[in-house]
Formats: sequence, structure tokens, C-alpha cells
Amino acid sequence: MKKNVRNSIIFGALTGLVFVSLKKYVKRALWFGGPEIDDYKIFYNRIIESGKYIPWKKHENYNGFVIPKERREIIESYNPIAALVIQNEEIKYEEYWEGYTQDSVSNSFSAAKSIVALLIGIALDEGKIISLDQKVGDFVKAYKQGEKSKLTIRQVLTMSSGLNWKETYVTPFSTTAKAYYGTNLNSLIESLDVIEQPGVEFEYLSGNTQLLAMIVQSATGKCISDYISEKIWKHIGAKHDAIWNLDRKNGMEKAYCCFNTNVRDFARFGQLILNKGSWNGNRIISEAYVNEATSEKNYLADKLTGDVVDFYGFQWWIINYNGMQIPYMRGILGQYVFVIPEKNAVVVRLGHTRSKEIINHHPKDVYDYLEDAFLILD
Repeated sequence: MKKNVRNSIIFGALTGLVFVSLKKYVKRALWFGGPEIDDYKIFYNRIIESGKYIPWKKHENYNGFVIPKERREIIESYNPIAALVIQNEEIKYEEYWEGYTQDSVSNSFSAAKSIVALLIGIALDEGKIISLDQKVGDFVKAYKQGEKSKLTIRQVLTMSSGLNWKETYVTPFSTTAKAYYGTNLNSLIESLDVIEQPGVEFEYLSGNTQLLAMIVQSATGKCISDYISEKIWKHIGAKHDAIWNLDRKNGMEKAYCCFNTNVRDFARFGQLILNKGSWNGNRIISEAYVNEATSEKNYLADKLTGDVVDFYGFQWWIINYNGMQIPYMRGILGQYVFVIPEKNAVVVRLGHTRSKEIINHHPKDVYDYLEDAFLILD
């Protein structure tokens, strides 16, 4: 018994010493145990001010559809918190779980990548970026020399930068964990190197989006929270101020993730794309950029499979569903905003998990949500 107690004490002491010796971001990753949809509570944040509230109208048959039991079991197996279907700018269906409501705040995770791409488009429209083929080094000093000096904005937008970022979510020692729990995103991005020829292969790297945010900040002289507030959020009728998580107090936005708002306001990004970049007759982003951002980049090959990239645009995913090209925003815990032009519809799903099974580069649950949405849509 005494030996067991002694061994337990020694093991506990050694474990404590190992924990103390770990880097700060690794400690935080171990402590929090992985990302959650309400992580805005553990990070510093920057407020994104909204403008005049324009409520969504409700369809005359609002929530009149009943999801079949077998379909509901599938949907609820992914631990949802909110589902929303908007058609012809009217809410046709919405549902909430776990006490969440239309005003509950939730994290976008990587769906934020699509938002950052829109900011690049606006900066391009304004002439603050001359061309998508402009060199990254024109905006980020650390990219002025060596192989990085050849890198263009377009290559970063299309996830074909060739940067040595390691995109993994299974270890607290990963680059992604350092970005999420660390306190100096700019330094992390500046330290990256181009190790493969840019503009050839698609490789999904969150560091690309963070680099895009640094470009926007340099080009506009504004943090991306202020820029999106001024150019988008104040003009699309959002009900609430949004929140962007920061790497430290008064620091840099976690641009590759971590835009926080509610389900109805998330839908406004989808409606903006559905409107080809305009809102109530006001031009927010050029139609040409929206079209290019949501079009496949089939001149690239997927690094893992060799497949032609017919599933990605400028930080927007694209799924071919029953012959329809549907662009959508996508986050790691099943954050989705689907844009369905053929039905003049936007579909949003928020929750805790998504399917681990991938079908043609898309999580299986994407197909489930679209199947249910088309049951509801006219």
C-alpha cells in the first residue's frame, strides 16, 4: 500500500513537472481540451458593430413543415443547436436545441474563412489591393524575400500557397493549436516558409486565411473587425454586434476561425452571396468577385487525392448536389451556411459535431442537411 502511494506521488510530481515545462499554448490546449462553440468566453474579443436592424420576414407557412422521424434522428445525432431555412428572404423553418435561441452567440470556426475572403474582395473593389495576382510581400514585410516573395494573394485565397503550416486537430502540439491558443498570430504567420511551388496544389491550411487577414489589415490600415463592421455588418441588417476572438488583449483577430454571432445573422452572409454582393440595392462587394469567389478552381489538383479542385473557390466550399453548384461556409464542428441559387434560399446549421466521413471532399452530414432542406423548400 505504501509503495502504491509513493508511486502515485512520484507520478503526480513528474506529471506536474512535465506540465509546467510545456509551452503556454500547449498548456491551454490541454486545459480546455479542444475548441467549443462558446469559446468567446475564454478569449479576448473585439466587437463588430452592427447598423440598423432589418428583421427577417416570416413565411406564411412558417415552421409548418414537420421533419420525418427518421430524418430527425439523423440530424440530431450530430448534436445541433440551431437550424434555419430562408427562402425568398423569408424564414420558412427554424429550430433550436439545448436552450439556444435566435439570439444565442456561437462560433463560426472555419466558416470565418469565407468571411475573410469577402474582405479581400472589398479591398480589391476599393483599389486598396491592385490585383489578386499582387505579391503578398507588398503587404507583409516578412514575405518580401526568398521563395515567399513569389507568393500572390490569389494563391493564398485558393489554398495553394505551398506554406509549411501543419493542419491537424488531434494534438495540442500542432501549428493549429498554437494559432488557436497562442498569443502572437502575426509572428506565427511571419515565421512560415514556402516549401512547395505555389499555385499548383490545393492544401487546406488555416494559416492561409490568417495571412489574408494580415493583408487586409495592411491594405486598409484597419483591423478586420472594424473593416467588416464598416463595409458589411452595418449594411446587412444584423440584429446584434458580432464578436471576433483575438490572440491576446487588443491583439489580432483569429481570422481563420472565431467569428461569433447568432444563426439568423450568420444567414446574412449567405443572403449577401445569393444577392451577388448587394443588399437592398446597395452594392457591398462586386458581383464579379462574388462569382469568382464561389466558382471552382479546376486548374488546381488536390494534394492528398490528386483530384481536380471542383469543390473550392476563394475560401468558399462548393458542393455539386443533384446537378446544382452550392457554395457554402464550413466550420469544424458543423457550422454551415449554404447558398442555393436555384431555390433562392439560404440554409444555416450550427452545432457541436459533424460527420467524420468525407464524401467527395465534403462531410457526410452536409448531404443530410441539404436533403432535409430540399424537403422544406418550395
